[in-house]
Amino acid sequence: MTDDPGDIHGEIFDAAIIGGGVIGCALARRFTLDGARVVLIEKAADVLDGASKANSAILHTGFDAPPGSLEAACIAAGYQEYMAIRDRLNLSLLRTGALVVAWTEAEAVILPDLIAQARRNGVDDVMALTEAEARRLEPELGPGVRAAFRVPREYVIDPWSAPHAYLRQAIENGARLLCRAEVTGGRFDGATWRLETGRGAVRAGLVINAAGLHGDRIDVMLTGTQHFTIRPRKGQFVVYDKPAAALTRHVLLPVPTAVTKGVVVCRTAFGNLLVGPTAEEQDDREHAMLVPETLKALIRRGTEILPALADHDVTAIYAGLRPATEFKDYQIRLDADRRYVTVGGIRSTGLSSALGTARHVHDLCAGLGFGATPLADPVWPRMPMLAEDEIRDWRYPGNGGVVCHCERVTRREIEAALTGPIAAGSLAGLKRRTRVTMGRCQGFYCTQELAAITAGRLDMPMTGGDT
Repeated sequence: MTDDPGDIHGEIFDAAIIGGGVIGCALARRFTLDGARVVLIEKAADVLDGASKANSAILHTGFDAPPGSLEAACIAAGYQEYMAIRDRLNLSLLRTGALVVAWTEAEAVILPDLIAQARRNGVDDVMALTEAEARRLEPELGPGVRAAFRVPREYVIDPWSAPHAYLRQAIENGARLLCRAEVTGGRFDGATWRLETGRGAVRAGLVINAAGLHGDRIDVMLTGTQHFTIRPRKGQFVVYDKPAAALTRHVLLPVPTAVTKGVVVCRTAFGNLLVGPTAEEQDDREHAMLVPETLKALIRRGTEILPALADHDVTAIYAGLRPATEFKDYQIRLDADRRYVTVGGIRSTGLSSALGTARHVHDLCAGLGFGATPLADPVWPRMPMLAEDEIRDWRYPGNGGVVCHCERVTRREIEAALTGPIAAGSLAGLKRRTRVTMGRCQGFYCTQELAAITAGRLDMPMTGGDT
């Protein structure tokens, strides 16, 4: 099993990465491909169990990032690398483009400045649109559109297969994964770190804190210092049934504010239509509670943007937390003397920036002297394809039959996700790897069969009534 401690406790790794979110997975990949011996430490039973489990799945160009910011640089580099490697890893891409829509005169006045900002960020193919031009591109837009501009290279991707691919490539090239291993302490002796975890000690020459919603607490625990404070920001989402996806061709973006990118309407890689997120400050770092009144407001806003949504069914609702801080930019800091890096404040753009952020962190650490040689011929695994508009496993013979009919998930896909180099450790992890139970019936028809398939293989056993 990939996260079996085995000889982990007897080895000194070049780098120990704390946190198995999209940033941690990308870091593991980058350092491994560049020849380092890496261990990724995650406190949950599976990776992507924190902030990375819930997002809008947009591959951003960074057109609206603060010019000259670290965030803007990491998004640009991450976008470029994703586009360069996605075919080799069999990752999806829905070439939607985006429209930034002004619904008031006050918002319309801001659009020229946003276009200028996009061009300063190197996104120079944006195009200003009149109301009539916007409606020709998106006939279902509601009343009140004042103006818009198009960002052709804003795309939609599978938000989970990408980080799973980064981690799988790391592991198939020698990295190790240790789940259920919350970091409880650590000490640096001047040359090597000894991290105490729930599954024993881990030793490494470099520690990278990518703990997301708990990044500031890890800093205090391990170094006694704190340079930022996590301020959890909740985002709630509404997912419409697949026929609603025909209502829009683009990602529909609002004019952003100083606090949030605002409520987005877009198709998903899985064939649905998404409305969200909200932006709600809270103290709780663990729980993102759904609020019925807020969800109703999201539905109302979605219907204002696309009135025809009123005729479509909502099939799912969910919420996630983003690790915001008191600072607008990413908080990435190297303590060379203690061989320690903090990667914090990676908010809603983490999916887009992950590969660029990983490369930035690796470059920061270049002077620490790993003595590693980049892999000459690394393994390039190919991920299972989950995107609705691509050819899925149910079309191929010998798949064992379809278990989840709403999402057309086969027994072969489920079995593969329960084994292999990054086997699912939880039902949530299995959902993220296969889409099982995430369709219209939310597992009503397939849970009993799924419980039988997964018996004895997940951290918490399923029952016939689980969804």
